[in-house]
Amino acid sequence: MSETRVVTTQVAEGQKPMKIRRRRPMTWRAKLQRYGMGSLAILASIVVFLLPFLFILFQAGKERQEASLFAFAPPEQWMLWENFIAVLETRNYMVVTAFWNSIVLTIAAVSIMVILGSMVGYVLQRRKSRWNPLVMLFVLAGLIIPPAVVPTVWVMQSLELYGTLIGLILIEVTFGLAFTVLLIRAFVAAIPRELDEAAIIDGAGSMRLFFTVIFPLLRGVIVTVIVVQAVTVFNTFVNALYFLPGEPTVQLTLYNFLSQSGNQWNLLFMNILIITIPPLILYIFFNRQIVAGMTSGAVKG
Repeated sequence: MSETRVVTTQVAEGQKPMKIRRRRPMTWRAKLQRYGMGSLAILASIVVFLLPFLFILFQAGKERQEASLFAFAPPEQWMLWENFIAVLETRNYMVVTAFWNSIVLTIAAVSIMVILGSMVGYVLQRRKSRWNPLVMLFVLAGLIIPPAVVPTVWVMQSLELYGTLIGLILIEVTFGLAFTVLLIRAFVAAIPRELDEAAIIDGAGSMRLFFTVIFPLLRGVIVTVIVVQAVTVFNTFVNALYFLPGEPTVQLTLYNFLSQSGNQWNLLFMNILIITIPPLILYIFFNRQIVAGMTSGAVKG
């Protein structure tokens, strides 16, 4: 870091002397310490994220024989469109069906998480009760305790929800609700209680108070919840494998494609590219909202 020299100026009698700080130029060692770590972080990000994505893109654009060599090099002749059509037509448009199932699953599960999580987080923050510690204990248990697959399957079979898309939606809501509640509860703590009191004085009931006054103020943290949980639900593999047998989702298409396509690595990597692009686009457009929502929730809680 640059050194600072303090200079005291002469002033009129009865006034305090003014101190002017003059910065010395940074040495090469200070510049290396300041910018070296940032450069290393950028380089590490390129190695960890960009290089694997380029490898997937190169493999997805190659012919079958060229892709089997697994060389990190651009294809001699790009065949992205041909491989894309081939993947879509595999097993009677299985990828299209999987995308539809994953989109319905993601929209339904995330919508329920946002509504229920915001309501529970608001009540836990605003209304002090002797039951709050017990409720928070269950919320934290939802984050810490791993799910029990066999009892869950037995319960779903008893309710006739096993193997259905509705059952998987409820599973995803259950697994993601704890994180949503904690994040929104921390964000609600920064909303002044005077807004609640003013709405109650104006005659607003509990539901009207929440949905017309509080819920619009949660937009920042709700965007964070939507993006984070949407990517998690869209990329689910284990839950879909256990609780939705027979119905494809985007991650299960990789498992099915690998077992049935043999050594058609170009088509497999094209399938990976297809299911990677939607979450990537979602993150690119909403990365600032994600960081802002996570930071504000952590600080205000």
